[in-house]
Amino acid sequence: MVSKRFVLKRLLLLVPVLFGVATFVFAILHLSPGDPARVIAGQRATAEQVALVRAELGLNDPIWVQYARFLGDLVTLNLGDSYIVRKGTPVLRVLRARLPVTLELAIYGQFIGILLGIPLGLVSAVKQDSLTDHLTRVGALAGISVPIFWSGPLLILLFAQSLDLLPATGRIASAYDVPVVTGLITVDTLVLGVSAGDFAPFRSAVSHMLLPAAVIGVYSMALISRMMRSSMLEVVRQDYMRTARAKGQGAKITVMKHGFRNAMIPVVTVIGIQFGTLLGGAVLTETVFGIGGIGTLLVRAIEVGDYPLVQGTVLVFALLFTVVNLGVDVTYSYLDPRIDQ
Repeated sequence: MVSKRFVLKRLLLLVPVLFGVATFVFAILHLSPGDPARVIAGQRATAEQVALVRAELGLNDPIWVQYARFLGDLVTLNLGDSYIVRKGTPVLRVLRARLPVTLELAIYGQFIGILLGIPLGLVSAVKQDSLTDHLTRVGALAGISVPIFWSGPLLILLFAQSLDLLPATGRIASAYDVPVVTGLITVDTLVLGVSAGDFAPFRSAVSHMLLPAAVIGVYSMALISRMMRSSMLEVVRQDYMRTARAKGQGAKITVMKHGFRNAMIPVVTVIGIQFGTLLGGAVLTETVFGIGGIGTLLVRAIEVGDYPLVQGTVLVFALLFTVVNLGVDVTYSYLDPRIDQ
């Protein structure tokens, strides 16, 4: 059982982390070369037009005034308006539309990684130095080594072009018009299927999600299986494991009852870090499969100098990453109650 005191302490620790990230982002963008006013006004704008834009944006104010205004806007969840990518649209609205795309991709990719990585790592550790162990380790090494920009097109050629089993790009077939409820296309189509009795959009959404989720899921699976193997090998050598076997307990029961829970502690760390990485590192996957998520949005905003959008996206990434770390800490205290002391 996780204590409320432990969770509250971890929540309070998020405040200085987010404050530090916000300060860092503000400093980096204001120290970077380029003039936001010139970007907004356009390259052909006159000096008077640029000066007018600078005055409207408050860029002529002292840096500490701009910083205080920036923090004040953050408290009220005002991230400003997009300069170029979605000109005049509030950044929060842009992120609300794009974030579920990347979040859904990361969730399914991580689910595939956990579903395959933990059992493979467990079997590999139990059958150390066997043929199964060697094949698992080679597969994990290949999963880590193969880059997404190569594996993605390869899967498209195999399953979409050659076998014609799965769609190559997009989130759902263009024939379906699904009302947005959560922004997660599989969830929205499932809700539509339950209410209307038509699950064809749901099947289309799932089929579109399989390939991109598999691409990032294989990479996640490789990391998780390697960590699971190393952690389990360390656990099975502990005295309490040998004692349980000496008392006549079966090998499978000993591993699952006494070893698995303790071996999962470092694996949970990898899962948490990897999920945060998937949120920010799905740019290649989104590009290859034509999925317009928050990763591609950030790249586009950096290219054109849309500073409010860059700030808002990085802050959302930081918030999600800290929430994931909070979940990891809570899971720690559940797996090992001593951490909660």
